[in-house]
Amino acid sequence: MFKSRGEGNVVYKCSIRLLDDSFLELEFQPHHKGLFLLELICEQLDVSEKDYFGIKFVDNLKQRHWLDLSKNIIKQVKDVDPLVLSFRFHFYPADPTRLSFNGKCMLFQQLKRDLIHGRLYCSANESAALGALIVQDELGDFDREVHTENYVTTLKFALRQSLELEKKVIELHRKREPGQDIVNVYDEFILIARSLETYGIDPHPVKDYRGSQLYVGINFSGVSTLSVGKRIQHFRWPEISKINFEGKMFIIHLTYTVDREVKKHTVGFKCPSSMTCRYVWRCAIEQMLFFTLPNGQNASVVTGGGFFSHSKFRYVGRTEREILSESLQSLRQQSSETSSPTKRKASSVPATPSSPQDLIDLRYNSLPRSTLSEPMGQFTDQASMFIHENGIPLLETVSEENRRHLETGEHVDGYYRESYDPEMTDMDGLNTTQATFIGDGIIPLQTSAINNDNERNSNGNNNGKYTKKFSLLHTFIPSFIFVILAMTISAVLILETDSEFFAPIRNWPEMNSLRFQYYQPLKDFLASKMENIF
Repeated sequence: MFKSRGEGNVVYKCSIRLLDDSFLELEFQPHHKGLFLLELICEQLDVSEKDYFGIKFVDNLKQRHWLDLSKNIIKQVKDVDPLVLSFRFHFYPADPTRLSFNGKCMLFQQLKRDLIHGRLYCSANESAALGALIVQDELGDFDREVHTENYVTTLKFALRQSLELEKKVIELHRKREPGQDIVNVYDEFILIARSLETYGIDPHPVKDYRGSQLYVGINFSGVSTLSVGKRIQHFRWPEISKINFEGKMFIIHLTYTVDREVKKHTVGFKCPSSMTCRYVWRCAIEQMLFFTLPNGQNASVVTGGGFFSHSKFRYVGRTEREILSESLQSLRQQSSETSSPTKRKASSVPATPSSPQDLIDLRYNSLPRSTLSEPMGQFTDQASMFIHENGIPLLETVSEENRRHLETGEHVDGYYRESYDPEMTDMDGLNTTQATFIGDGIIPLQTSAINNDNERNSNGNNNGKYTKKFSLLHTFIPSFIFVILAMTISAVLILETDSEFFAPIRNWPEMNSLRFQYYQPLKDFLASKMENIF
């Protein structure tokens, strides 16, 4: 990490490793947030789809992290030295054909890295087809005079690159049609990669309840478990009601329907460390919110972890639904600008499948239904209903008028303030609910208020004997102690008894995590201390 002082300002320098392994040197100041650095990189590379990208780094404990775009850069990377960050795809698009040319070029480079490092697992035939496209991008069309013998040996296009695979790649490269545009090569490569189960997945090593080694992968469609490069289980986003973690346990809460009956199920995986588990949880939450939320402006705060590992996360940025909506609106504007006046007059003719509106529905509905997507313009209420049904609360906005009525205790749109005091005084200390009548006239409220104050002062000493001032501290401490004792007694009762009544609770991933990480070590420690005493 480098920093220089000039005119009272501190400037930090960092190196950004790009997808092609080249480096970009950038500068930032202490007040700059992660979004500043991401926008600066995308501006340098002329990439318009910045919402799909992120910045990755590894701390001094060899733990990977995604740079939080809403927080200061220097606070997140203060222990990273030298300051080298990586520019990577954070969210792999569900429909990559919508990307611009630069976006497709970046995705091609990202998928090529995934293939070389073994993250994009595929069969031998698929690996040969992808390798031939990489050779086409690197060397161009096949030339008998230039490309002789085994000319692909110097190129890297697979994790385990064998001579047999290289021969098959050469054969496919020779058969390719010459003069093909490079964007067609990118499209063909991306479509093959998109069809694979491991597309967009960064595998995280975990263990199941049997202790078997597995990998958890997260992408636009949901959460998958992998073993030897093959998908074993797949939990789609509509089936996932909650994602949580406790210590080293990464926990998924599922809600699904079988034969018109709603069932709930909990799946847990053990991560190598609690820090790794928190990282996996955050990756899953970010992916779920990006591909399921209608927009990121009203995203609620998501909490995770247990009593000893509480964590909060709030999504910042646009979601894929917003990106799709914006691109479709721009497509509409372009079609309306290019249409002639004669075509506008014929707009009353029923739309054909090639019309802009049908094109919008076709493009959107052709996406994989792994997201919570609905046709554009109708998804707001339905998405809100789905999120409420699956246990993910949404923040409810209150207008200024409603907030004013709330403060005065009026009933507005289902809100009611029950703590209304009939003797509430206004800001000047005058009682607004009383008036004194003398003869045919009315004494002003000020006189009545003064008399009432005198009566209160005369009875003040007696009332003070029987009323106690409310103390939040005195109320909180006994309640906290009672809750801790109740939880401790309940945990000991569940873990120590062999009753079949508590058997389902003992099998919860949370209870297993509590038993092996906190309860059993504490029990052994107290037992050793008691042996030393007696």
